[in-house]
Amino acid sequence: MRSETIYTDAELVDGLREGSEKAFEEIFNRYWKVLYGIALSHTMEEQTAKELVQEIFISLWERRSSVIIQSLKPYLAKSVKFAIFNFQVKNDRQKELLNSNYLAAKSFMEEPTIYSKFLEEQLNGVIDRLPEKCRLAFRYSREEGLTASEISERMGISIKTVEGHLTKALKAIRLSLNDISGLFSISGILLKFF
Repeated sequence: MRSETIYTDAELVDGLREGSEKAFEEIFNRYWKVLYGIALSHTMEEQTAKELVQEIFISLWERRSSVIIQSLKPYLAKSVKFAIFNFQVKNDRQKELLNSNYLAAKSFMEEPTIYSKFLEEQLNGVIDRLPEKCRLAFRYSREEGLTASEISERMGISIKTVEGHLTKALKAIRLSLNDISGLFSISGILLKFF
């Protein structure tokens, strides 16, 4: 090859095919800024533009023995435009996935809340239909966390009667939950009640 400054593009392509690092370096030096300018004007991100151009040159070197280049400058210009297109497609796809994941996560977060509210309404309905003393014993137990003996003292009834009321309340709740258990899994939600 002749002096570095007077190589034609055709000579550089021939040198590249033969594995000449000097030819590759000259191609890089001659076209890097042009390709970077094209990439930057489309991506508007310096780092992204640099990475795209770097990928073009890496690919060029890796495929040096098999790549068919009739005219170097148009080939590199098409390469950078193709890289930009691929980048934009990937970028758009990532945004789309992030958006759909956000919506799915939002929906996923809303779903348990809806189920929880529904279950809470069901439970409150069942508890409200219990006989007064049974309902009161259950609320003391579950809402205030009182023991059977504390409920017994507060209500002025025996511990056995308190236990009977609690058993009756739990049985009514279980029967009600059997009716809605096919709608969703309630095991995790029920743990806070029982």
